[in-house]
Amino acid sequence: MALKCDLQYGRGEAGFKLTRVGVKGVRKPVIVRREGVGKTLNNSLNCSVDIYVDLPGSQKGSHMSRNVEVLNEVVLESMESPVTGIEDMAADMCKRLLVHHEYAQTADVQVVAEYFRDSKTPLGKPTFESYDLLGGSHIERGGLLRKKIGVEVIGMTACPCGQQTVTEMLGYSGELPVMTHNQRNVCTVVLEVPEDVSVEADDLIDIVEDSFSSPTFELLKRPDEGQVIINAHKNTKFVEDVVRSVLVRIVEKFSDLPDDVYVDVTSESEESIHKHNAFAEREGFLGELRQEND
Repeated sequence: MALKCDLQYGRGEAGFKLTRVGVKGVRKPVIVRREGVGKTLNNSLNCSVDIYVDLPGSQKGSHMSRNVEVLNEVVLESMESPVTGIEDMAADMCKRLLVHHEYAQTADVQVVAEYFRDSKTPLGKPTFESYDLLGGSHIERGGLLRKKIGVEVIGMTACPCGQQTVTEMLGYSGELPVMTHNQRNVCTVVLEVPEDVSVEADDLIDIVEDSFSSPTFELLKRPDEGQVIINAHKNTKFVEDVVRSVLVRIVEKFSDLPDDVYVDVTSESEESIHKHNAFAEREGFLGELRQEND
């Protein structure tokens, strides 16, 4: 049966333009094929996707089903021809959204994906650890497209201030690190890059884990558990130290990226002796960070 009217094209009660209209948290599996070291890696990623376009003030509503249609197209195509990354998938979706939404001037896609990779405990036991991949894209009709690629990593920090206080209270002068309070630290790194630039999420994960007092692991038997504690207490970090360590490593690792790459690093420590969390963040262009690191 044909519908007599399309309410979305009608006039709204007020003529305000809306910056983003769409759907959030649509969950789909996506096949990603990434070139690894000497081999091609295929991953089936469980993704949560947010999909938006802008809406002119002259129009009552957006056709939200078109957003999900675009996602379904990409997911089905990935089964035959895997995408090269969730940020590339987001970029492809943004382009398609402007075709499906002829009234829209901008499109935004944000993706969070569960990701697992091989790792090893401090004493060399093989393990499989989980991370969140963060991808996204933004496009303006007739303008440039930008991609976002990032990670969220959980690790551990040991407080240097608490360690110094305890050392002074005990009058300790030995070589072994003394006790201090610990935090679970959640660090996120997101790089916004031009469409033709690619960044490996594994590189970002390595950068973050190297910036903690210690990485953390799902399973630790006693010897490994003890080694994680010793390593962390030998490498105490403030929440600010984590952000700055990540920034140094980004500048050193990505010397070939252009200055207009935008970087956002956050670090949040879930305090063990306080009822609040500690937080630090730095946003800025890679060119600024290079100048500050000289």
